Amino acid sequence: MTDSSENALRSSVPVWAGLTFASFGAAMGLALSDAINSTTAMILLIVPAALFFQTMRAANRAANNRGPCSAKGEAQQRYIKRVMVFSSAYLVAIALQVSLLSDGDPSTAARVALALLPAFAIIGVFWAIGRLIVEEQDEFLRMLIVRQSLIATGFALAAATLWGFLESTGVVIHLDAYWWAVAWFFGQFVGAIANRISYGTWGAL
Repeated sequence: MTDSSENALRSSVPVWAGLTFASFGAAMGLALSDAINSTTAMILLIVPAALFFQTMRAANRAANNRGPCSAKGEAQQRYIKRVMVFSSAYLVAIALQVSLLSDGDPSTAARVALALLPAFAIIGVFWAIGRLIVEEQDEFLRMLIVRQSLIATGFALAAATLWGFLESTGVVIHLDAYWWAVAWFFGQFVGAIANRISYGTWGAL
């Protein structure tokens, strides 16, 4: 690859990152202003999630072009496949939820099942990240993944704590608990930026 094309590939990372931030902010803004309902918000959040993966894909591709030592290992390839499976399951679960709930008034058991399906899909992504930490043989990459996940956890817990106390005083509206999982995934993006600043690489997620 020529120097110009490699530089173009690297410069695309901030573009994708900016689009991720913008789309996440837009979805959150619409949700918090009650312009859209919770189901619509969860569907819209697929956009920043997809942009985040594209950001990491562009970053990893740029890293891979620096030499064969940067290429993805088997653990990361398995991780990507698992995330794709669970992401597809999430989309199917949300589509079923929207379709069945809009058609009528399903039974309590059906409502529980419709609620658990997307939840288990998200939990599956958590599991995929955990398996990546266990299976990754490169100690540096494993450290980056753990660091990124710890930053995401701290970000989500801090956001939940701040919002909870603000909500208790009536300053902000109530948020459903699944938003803290959303905050955790956004924290993964923050962690990737922290890895880039500290170690010169975005990490493996």
